[in-house]
Amino acid sequence: MARIAVVDYDMGNLHSACKGLEQAGASPIVTDSANELLHADAVVLPGVGAFDPAIQHLRSRDLIQPLRDVIASGTPFLGICLGLQILLDGSEEGHELGLGVVPGMVQRFRPEPGITIPHMGWNQLQMTQPALALWRKLPVDPWMYFVHSFYAAPADADMNAATITHGSQTVTAAIARDNLMAVQFHPEKSSTAGLQILANFVALVNAAQLASATATR
Repeated sequence: MARIAVVDYDMGNLHSACKGLEQAGASPIVTDSANELLHADAVVLPGVGAFDPAIQHLRSRDLIQPLRDVIASGTPFLGICLGLQILLDGSEEGHELGLGVVPGMVQRFRPEPGITIPHMGWNQLQMTQPALALWRKLPVDPWMYFVHSFYAAPADADMNAATITHGSQTVTAAIARDNLMAVQFHPEKSSTAGLQILANFVALVNAAQLASATATR
């Protein structure tokens, strides 16, 4: 059973994220230990709230460099909501530097007639990496649940794995490259399709474990 570390830094809906992972067959471990993160089969970074406090909480636990090291090591990594945004260089929401593992900035939705900010509720994904393993068994253009006023804008648009449209603005809904995946929406709140994404992530972790075990024989 996959041993997935869920980062505890007082900024995430840990219960819902862990419940979703358990339903997918994982054994989540809630931790703020750098050593546990570095030795886990995979890491999930959830997040709810504001950019600067998130970075400050991670710094107070000496987790910023370990998270960078986890991603650099090739360990499967999934960021959720704010856990996506803090991967970038910084945010218009605050002044702190992000983790900087994804070049780019977090931007604020532009006010325009007919849209609400925060963007809250269900929206439909447009897949820009349709073959991504995280999207397996999903319906075409699935609906996911969002709550955010800011969105990630990676410098390399090829990192976008899915986008959404809010008003006239088309923005990043998910990014992916190699072992690094992150979503702006809440899969744990997105009904069957969201739980399928978590199940797909667990399947990726299990496949990586199997490949590693085979390579060492």
